[in-house]
Amino acid sequence: MDTLTQQEQYLKKGKALKIMLLFAIGSIAMVFAGLTSAYVVSESRPDWLVDFVLPPAFLYSTIVILISSVTFHMAYRAVLDNKQSKATVYLLSTLILGFLFVFLQFEGFAEVISEGFFFTGSESTITTSFLYVIVIVHIAHLVGGMIALMVVIYNHFKQKYNAQQHVGIELCGWFWHFLGLLWLYLFLFFTFYK
Repeated sequence: MDTLTQQEQYLKKGKALKIMLLFAIGSIAMVFAGLTSAYVVSESRPDWLVDFVLPPAFLYSTIVILISSVTFHMAYRAVLDNKQSKATVYLLSTLILGFLFVFLQFEGFAEVISEGFFFTGSESTITTSFLYVIVIVHIAHLVGGMIALMVVIYNHFKQKYNAQQHVGIELCGWFWHFLGLLWLYLFLFFTFYK
């Protein structure tokens, strides 16, 4: 009877986890495709805001989330090269950038409100309500990504990742990059779709 080595079992489990993550990413992408499709369909409503412009905080948050993707990739590369101290710096940088992204998202909400647009209540519009729902749903997924990132950081400090054992950080990286690309799509959608 063939018995798998510990490394082979690790790789087999990693492959299964990657497939599950791809299904989850596909499901999340379909949710946002549905939300943006509903946004497009709702544009024909007579109460639709045609002159609504995203405030600068959303641009800044886009830059931050893209930089965080770079720092996460650098952390992953450092783990593969067994440069643990570099990986620590990049992982912590990614976490800080994640918190900064969320902060800037709420700054964007505050700027929208200061311009006289509201997300809920009698003074809200369908346009701003869509923005609110889509951004909040994205932030909810980002919180999941940040929890995964904190687990990765914890495991990194426990020295669970190296050039041979890196599935956890790889999976988190896939999800983190997906969230960054998803936000880039949403930002471009809200900026250029009129």
